[in-house]
Amino acid sequence: MQQPYAKMITSHHALFLFLPMLILLHGCTSIRPASTMGTAVNAPQAQFSYTSYATLLRTNVSERGLVDYQALSKNQQELDRFYAQIAQQSPDSHPHLFPTQHDQLAYWINAYNATVIKGVLEYYPISSVEAVKPPALLFFFPSKSGFFFFNRFIYGGRETSLYYLENKVIRERFEDPRFHFALNCASSSCPKLPRTPFLPETLAKQLDQETRRFINNEQNVRFDATNQTLYLSAIFKWYEEDFSHWLHAHHPELSPTLTSYVLLYFDPETAASIKREQAELKIEFIDYDWALNDTRRQ
Repeated sequence: MQQPYAKMITSHHALFLFLPMLILLHGCTSIRPASTMGTAVNAPQAQFSYTSYATLLRTNVSERGLVDYQALSKNQQELDRFYAQIAQQSPDSHPHLFPTQHDQLAYWINAYNATVIKGVLEYYPISSVEAVKPPALLFFFPSKSGFFFFNRFIYGGRETSLYYLENKVIRERFEDPRFHFALNCASSSCPKLPRTPFLPETLAKQLDQETRRFINNEQNVRFDATNQTLYLSAIFKWYEEDFSHWLHAHHPELSPTLTSYVLLYFDPETAASIKREQAELKIEFIDYDWALNDTRRQ
């Protein structure tokens, strides 16, 4: 939000405004791949490989989507190998490896999820990403900003934050809001982390599966017929415009509302109940649980 100044700013005020900018520049943590993995992907390639990431997920993620951070903290070989790939190659730096939108979106989803894990391990043991605080003089930043904004990861040679990756890369480049149910933020209320990577050739099917899984889980979405209320994950509140814009573009026959979007994926019986009450339906949002998605919490 920009506003014109009515009068000249005093030097004291100018310092107050400039100091946070200095801290922003110098208060970030750069999380880099292990140096020993720096030459892991120098050989010519025709396609980006998710082999290391697949091994990581298969051996360290439970059926419930929880991550064994303790085991990973002792052996990060597969994670470091995959992060080295991410750091060297991306759809921006090596577009020939990512010729389709599915290639590109699969990369960014997997890169986001993998670097979230890497970020947690940087501070582990922690009970929540909220434990990672912003720089001391920027205490007024939201509690999650320490993890999602002030940590910097490398993607295709460019250093950026998870916040930027989600909002300025994924949300701006891809209009399909199903990716919101594929991105995992290492927290209990996040969409479940699958035990297999998202792959270009199966991406549409996987995104549909994860969206249905999320919406049909009562922890995320539930309908109370007694008080005619639809309870929705806070994800729908934060990104409502993504869902409404998609509906407007792809389902102009529907009202571009959160209810309309949820009904596309709800089980038929629940969807029919909601439609009967739709005229009087109220929407409330479920508080988000930021507790770490750690297998040790089972």
